Amino acid sequence: MRLGVNIDHVATVRQARQVREPEPVTAALLAELAGADGITVHLRGDRRHIQERDLDLLKEVLSVKLNIEMAATREMVTIARRVTPAQVTLVPERPNELTTTGGLDVVRHAEPLKNTVVRLQEAGIQVSLFIDADLKQVRKACAIGVEAIEINTGPYADSSEDDQRNCLSKVVSAARLAKRQRLEVLAGHGLTYMNIGPIASIEEIVEVNIGHSLVSRAVLVGIKQAVREMRHLLA
Repeated sequence: MRLGVNIDHVATVRQARQVREPEPVTAALLAELAGADGITVHLRGDRRHIQERDLDLLKEVLSVKLNIEMAATREMVTIARRVTPAQVTLVPERPNELTTTGGLDVVRHAEPLKNTVVRLQEAGIQVSLFIDADLKQVRKACAIGVEAIEINTGPYADSSEDDQRNCLSKVVSAARLAKRQRLEVLAGHGLTYMNIGPIASIEEIVEVNIGHSLVSRAVLVGIKQAVREMRHLLA
């Protein structure tokens, strides 16, 4: 299983003081050296952490996949077409939210999303949609022509012990349907060193994206060790 390391919160620390360190690009390179298969960043409209400068530097220096999470807006599509990362993951974005709180409603917004997908694909960018573990959303994602989906594991990660099995079952069902639809299946949101095991055991999922838990661990042991520990759990 591939590991995508989200370095947003390295940038969060930097932006807290409006200085130049810690440098997210350095963290990304160290993560790559430690075995990360990709680097994920979320360019938000309010630029609360990742900046456009970071995208340009990451595109220039990374050897692994650069995945940019972004809202499906005209501004973001223009930036993505200029930077041309390997992948863009379209995500919902709400003002003042602490983190992404749910998946895209592809069923409701299929037509505008399809137009966005086409514009990104025209630039040679693979497109993934961040969606909830809902079969209707999976089918519609396939219908609008994306190459991949990322299943929102937040409900699983946040569930009580009693509800966790039901949440996991929904992830499994969505992953299996997506694979039958010939979509590449990724997963992410709320995943930690403690809860990654059941997700890592789902054979249809080929990649997980992990940020907060990994960066939190890196504060204590360093980014290379934090990545190595997570890689071990995914083996």
